[in-house]
Formats: sequence, C-alpha cells, structure tokens
Amino acid sequence: MSEVIFREYAMSSDPARLDRARVHHWLSTDAYWALGRTREKQEAAIAGSLNFGAYDVSSGEQVAYARIVTDCATFAWLCDVYVEPSVRGKGLGTALVAAVRDHLEPHGLRRILLATADAHGVYEKLGFRTLDNPQKWMALGVQ
Repeated sequence: MSEVIFREYAMSSDPARLDRARVHHWLSTDAYWALGRTREKQEAAIAGSLNFGAYDVSSGEQVAYARIVTDCATFAWLCDVYVEPSVRGKGLGTALVAAVRDHLEPHGLRRILLATADAHGVYEKLGFRTLDNPQKWMALGVQ
C-alpha cells in the first residue's frame, strides 16, 4: 500500500515503520482480546501477517494498528485493530480499516472476517455484517 492520508494521519503497510514495542504494549495491556500476550508471540504474529499502521504526520508517532492474516487469494482475517485512546473518536479506526479493505480489494478475496465484542457499528460502516449462517462456522481453541 502506498501511503494513504486521512486528516493529519498517514496510513502505511510498511513493516519498517511499525513501532513494535508500542503495538505490543497496546495489545498486551489494553486490548481485551490480547491481554497478557507476550512480546515473542506478538513478534511472531507480526511476522506472519500484513501489518498496517497509522502515524501522526507531524510527529511520525504511531497512533493505530491493524493486522491481516491472509493467503491473498481467497480469505483474510482482520485482527488486532487498535487506536491509541488519545486519538479515538476522530474516525481514524474507520479510515484505517477502510485502507486495509482497499489494499486487499485487488486480490478478489471471497471473504474478510473479523470478531469484535464492541465495535460492530464501526465495521458496519465499511460493509461488514454479521454472518448469515453462523451455525456453519466452527472454532478450535478458546472461545
């Protein structure tokens, strides 16, 4: 993805720009789905994924993160979407997910899935919807 600008933020998929320590801190201490995640586990997740950051244009500081697990052919899982609390409520999370969606669009994926306990409205603005037949889906592991 070339850099996408939204207001005073630049979004990028350049892995060299990630503030890995900051991402780990956010997720392991403040994200209900990743509390306690080790730095080693986070580094492995980053290594096996497409990673997107949002950065304050003036300071270069990373202010948001999203990760995609995908085969870039048929399927993607959107996860670890996090926006720094100080910049929430400005539409940045929606803009970041839109940039991720647009980055994946040329691949012609059949579906992009995600799970959320509290942000359905954000994702619905971008075309996500609840599953028509959730009874078809199964999971192995912690639910």
